[in-house]
Amino acid sequence: MDKYPVTPADFFKKACFFEATLILVAVILGWIAQIDPFVNLHFSESAIAYGVIGTMPLFLLFLIMEQLQTESVVKIKKLLLDTLGPGLHRYHWTDLLVLAAIAGFSEELLFRGIIQPWLESSWGMATGLVVSNIIFGLVHAVTPLYAVIATLVGIYLSLSLDYGGERNLLLPVVIHGFYDFLAFVALMRAYRASRLSNSKEQNF
Repeated sequence: MDKYPVTPADFFKKACFFEATLILVAVILGWIAQIDPFVNLHFSESAIAYGVIGTMPLFLLFLIMEQLQTESVVKIKKLLLDTLGPGLHRYHWTDLLVLAAIAGFSEELLFRGIIQPWLESSWGMATGLVVSNIIFGLVHAVTPLYAVIATLVGIYLSLSLDYGGERNLLLPVVIHGFYDFLAFVALMRAYRASRLSNSKEQNF
């Protein structure tokens, strides 16, 4: 069996397509739940600014985890490097920005635009927030620890949704997309560095 079900050469196109299909999923679920996934999406310069600032704690967590050498964290780093590195390193940072923007928009539209308000309307604000992000964590469960981290990140994104007293989906979209972009660039650099290191070792 091929090591990569999606080959590195067509990674970008298929990743963009997959993430974009989540928009269609959100629209269909919204139709079923009678919720407009775009109703709380408002352009706001302050939301963009807060989103960029709000990305920093998540990226700081990413950088801290980069330095940790515990077995569970090393497993996550290796898994991400092995699965995403071969695809990411082929592309320019502008391509990674496009992919991150699509992922941030589509995933937030689905989870914070549909699933969270749907559950909130049935189970209340607190329960809807927690359960929707447990689902978010399980969807990202490449390892048990990663599922826990993704759940906590999802809660952070959900709390940002109502920052400033007015629900605006743009804020978590910016945080999610910008964080993904920074993480993609970091993974791309790490993979390129590992390839260079391996190449030098083979030359000795």
